[in-house]
Amino acid sequence: MFRLEPRPQASAFWSLASPLLALAVTVVIGTLLFLALGKDPVRGLQVFFWEPVKTPYALGELMVKATPLLLIALGLAVCFRSNVWNIGAEGQFVIGAIFAGGVALLAGKDSSRWIVLAILLAGLAGGMLWAGVTALLRDRFNANEILVSLMLVYVAEQLLFYLVFGPWKDPGGFNFPQTRTFESVTQVPRLMQGSRVSIGLLVALAGVAVLWVYLFRTRAGFAQQVGGLAPAAARYAGFSSRRALWTALLVSGGAAGVAGALEVAGPIGQLTPYVPAGYGFAAIIVAFVGRLHPVGMVFSAILMSMFYIGGELAQSRLGLPKSLTGVFQGLLLFTLLACDTLLAYRVRWAALPRAA
Repeated sequence: MFRLEPRPQASAFWSLASPLLALAVTVVIGTLLFLALGKDPVRGLQVFFWEPVKTPYALGELMVKATPLLLIALGLAVCFRSNVWNIGAEGQFVIGAIFAGGVALLAGKDSSRWIVLAILLAGLAGGMLWAGVTALLRDRFNANEILVSLMLVYVAEQLLFYLVFGPWKDPGGFNFPQTRTFESVTQVPRLMQGSRVSIGLLVALAGVAVLWVYLFRTRAGFAQQVGGLAPAAARYAGFSSRRALWTALLVSGGAAGVAGALEVAGPIGQLTPYVPAGYGFAAIIVAFVGRLHPVGMVFSAILMSMFYIGGELAQSRLGLPKSLTGVFQGLLLFTLLACDTLLAYRVRWAALPRAA
């Protein structure tokens, strides 16, 4: 029989191989799922793993989906490495979108293109403000940041609904709950003609480089991680665990807010009730599949965006529910948690004892 034997230290090999094994197991389970639904598994896997990358336009759409996921995941990685559990990035994304949308609605046809910078800064401020509520309650009242940040997601969504159904509703929008379409001058510049990929992709990649330098090449990044993981040791070394808390949440909230601003001033072009797309929750999976490493999260963001696009294609081409996206996301997370057992344990074969 097989048994698990504790390792003397965590396996460096399985730290990298575990996400790949989890993906392989997810594919196998997905194949069985397609068979159970009466669909061709080859065609099913094709819409998830080949269709999103087979043409330049498809690759562009993949980058459009991956950009907010990567941005939010980068901020969450700072939190999780600091032992601060921000589960409310979706709410910070929404508030960032609201702040950015408010600035965009002020623009006229004669506004300067520099208003795009103001829109992004508004998104940054909105996300930081919403995350700051969680930081304040945790800092002053020792409130659980998991519950506070999660509950604030629903507050943010209700605020969005109030605005698009009420004061910001487009009077010429045939009674649809949405703001008027933003002026073209507010649109985030695109990288190339014929593609929806915007400079948001460059912002996200710049964030990857900045976070890598911050975490692994600066004293502040080291202090940030120690302050969250070992507050007593941090105080002994002169680091502030309180500063680590505020820094983690403000950075995370700001990144989510910028992602929200890029979304409404880019692909969406207005505020609607459908701004909350689940990116804030999916980015948690992106962060952990990427091992909380900036480079690893680039690949996991691309993978997660393939699930988003694959779910949409499965709905239109195979007649399957769009919720299949969430099924694949959940499968990947749970198989990763299972495969991570190999980090601390090795599998050994032990012969059954013979009967006397």
